[in-house]
Amino acid sequence: MTNRDAKQRRQRNFKQMLTVINTNAAGIDIGAKEHYVAVAPDRDEQPVRRFSAFTQDLHKLAQWLKQCGVTSVAMESTGVYWIPLYQLLQDYGFTVKLVNARHVKHVPGRKSDVQDCQWLQQLESFGLLTASFRPEAQICVLRSYMRQREQLIRSAARPVQQMQKALAEMNLKLQHVLSDITGVTGMAIIRAILRGEREPLKLAALKDRRIKSDASTIAKSLEGDYRAEHLFVLRQALELYDYYQQQIVECDEQIYQEMKRLESNSEVVPSAGPRKRSCHNPFHFNAQSELQRVLGVDLTRINGISEATAQLILSELGPKLVTTWPSEAQFASWLGLCPNNEISGGKVLRRGTRKVVNRVANALRMCAESLLQSKSALGAYARRLRSRRDTRIAITATAHKLARLVYRTLKYGEEYMDQGQQLYEQKYQAAVLKSLNRTAQKLGYELVIRQPPPT
Repeated sequence: MTNRDAKQRRQRNFKQMLTVINTNAAGIDIGAKEHYVAVAPDRDEQPVRRFSAFTQDLHKLAQWLKQCGVTSVAMESTGVYWIPLYQLLQDYGFTVKLVNARHVKHVPGRKSDVQDCQWLQQLESFGLLTASFRPEAQICVLRSYMRQREQLIRSAARPVQQMQKALAEMNLKLQHVLSDITGVTGMAIIRAILRGEREPLKLAALKDRRIKSDASTIAKSLEGDYRAEHLFVLRQALELYDYYQQQIVECDEQIYQEMKRLESNSEVVPSAGPRKRSCHNPFHFNAQSELQRVLGVDLTRINGISEATAQLILSELGPKLVTTWPSEAQFASWLGLCPNNEISGGKVLRRGTRKVVNRVANALRMCAESLLQSKSALGAYARRLRSRRDTRIAITATAHKLARLVYRTLKYGEEYMDQGQQLYEQKYQAAVLKSLNRTAQKLGYELVIRQPPPT
């Protein structure tokens, strides 16, 4: 028996062991220029076909699947090439599953596009594939605008660096006396310099009342060598920065229009808490009010969660977390924030979290990092974990706690109330004493609490 015959025999045995539960399944291997599609062998004389990636050919692909009686389609997620075909197949009424390529990479036999699409079709017919999460169409539109806004913010950082470099080459130390040169004072001084003003005291007089540096220090930082070539670079960098800011304003308008189209929660109660705006790149509309209208609760009441993070959660996940993830444990697992201990033979091979690339998880980690200096209960929790372990583990554990709080807030529709750092520490101390007392009783001892002497 040859190796090829042995492989075919193993494949037949594999098929006999499993029960086909979806006879109307198809598999598609996505490519940039062409797609390979496989259906069940009894549906067509040529069960595997190749289609080009042009729109006309995509319609032919969908029509052929209709002729074959296919109802569900499984495809691998490859770059962004799957998006047009995914949306088109949904318009034709197919149930489309976007599958993680890591879950189906073990293809028996020689690796090829034909083998890949056939393997996808087999796994889908046996019901072994799990679809990746993709929000509803209306949330996908909002997500596209939010991701474009993120790209614009990143692009706007480059002109700021160019302005800082031009100022440094003229020996102007403005970025050393101001925390942000793109603030009110920094922009006013830079625009005045480009208008021809060179007097340091007049430039320093433009400072905002909130600036901690005094006028004399700012004036000393504005004494430099105003060369024409550096001023030219500074002018072009400022114009480019203003252009990106205008693009962000237009993107915010589109986000606002999409937010208004989302369904309102009839049980929304106006939030009594203060409005928490993001210090950097705030939205040009009342995002907190719109978020509360759509979600039914104010997520910014949770310590560390800003408007930008709450908007990201809505645009990436949608308002219906409970219907997508039945429990908060499953939600945290999908984010890759929960422990994932690999055990084999009764031994723990690896401890830690799964390697997951997720925008929401990264945002929650940044929120958790900001809580390390907070005087809230969550801040005390993060600092306690940091004292026991390292900072990285404390940030991940606090992000895990934030994810659970977000899920519970959206599930039960109740606002988060911070119990405060002092009450949290008192409860933690009481829990520690209870545990010590229980341990002492097991060992036959009695725990005596001695009060510290008065200071």
